[in-house]
Amino acid sequence: MENFDLESVQAQDSPLEFWLVSTDHTTDRIWFKDDQDFKVGMNYVAIIAILSGINVLAFILMSNHIHLVLQCSHEEAEWFIDEFKRRYSEYLTKRYGKKEYLRGIDDDVRPLYLSGESVEKGIAYVLMNSVAANICLSATGYPWGSAGAYFRVTETRGIRVGDISVRKRYKILHSREELPEDVMIGEDGYIIPQSFVSIKFVESIFRTPKRLNYFLLNSSKAKRMRELQGSGMLMFRDQTILASLPDMCRTLFHKEALSSLTGDEMERLISEVKYRFNADVPQIARILGLGYTEVVNILEKY
Repeated sequence: MENFDLESVQAQDSPLEFWLVSTDHTTDRIWFKDDQDFKVGMNYVAIIAILSGINVLAFILMSNHIHLVLQCSHEEAEWFIDEFKRRYSEYLTKRYGKKEYLRGIDDDVRPLYLSGESVEKGIAYVLMNSVAANICLSATGYPWGSAGAYFRVTETRGIRVGDISVRKRYKILHSREELPEDVMIGEDGYIIPQSFVSIKFVESIFRTPKRLNYFLLNSSKAKRMRELQGSGMLMFRDQTILASLPDMCRTLFHKEALSSLTGDEMERLISEVKYRFNADVPQIARILGLGYTEVVNILEKY
């Protein structure tokens, strides 16, 4: 996890405990290959929060890592992220046959305090991840997290869990556990953040949409966004590039799968991905499951 500038606060003036929870960024793989993977991830965050009673203040799922702000004990925060990785790893095994895909990925759990505005900064840091990655214009434009749930003027449409058959519920949630009947599943096929994120509490912390926007625009992630924009770099989502690879294999090499490419063809593909999508070395490495040094050495040939 990159450096996060917490306010230096010595005294804890509240018995409430808050934690910024982050996983390491995987460099040789992505966690969510398509929208279905993201929906499963969204549902698992929701299910864990609802069944455990742990308050989620904010969260975001990125291609190769996740962030959460939780209100709970330190032990509960560590359990939450471990439980998410356990559930999601089982799903990856079932869908892709990848065992222990998230094994060995470390977590970072840092305290946040109501004094010193560190809770506000932590939430802003989480919500601005997608914007800092230069894959959307605003935090609320990214669906795989809680950014669009605060200070809404319209309700999110959906259907109650209690109104869905058990069979359909399992197909959507990938879980057979019983949830409260009033939990809402949105039109996009996952539990909406309004059903489990502490929306009102977060809104009470920021007080106004304008103040929330101030923290978003002044977060360390916003600084990263401005650096990318200043460089003129346009970033494509990992999932966009990944979805294009089969077509590139067919048009460039008349082959159907990456696994059938020769060494020279793979090197050519890496070069094409870089120049067609303006992809950098870390993005290419995690999309293709290669080592950083290996990608660097290949690109030096072109």
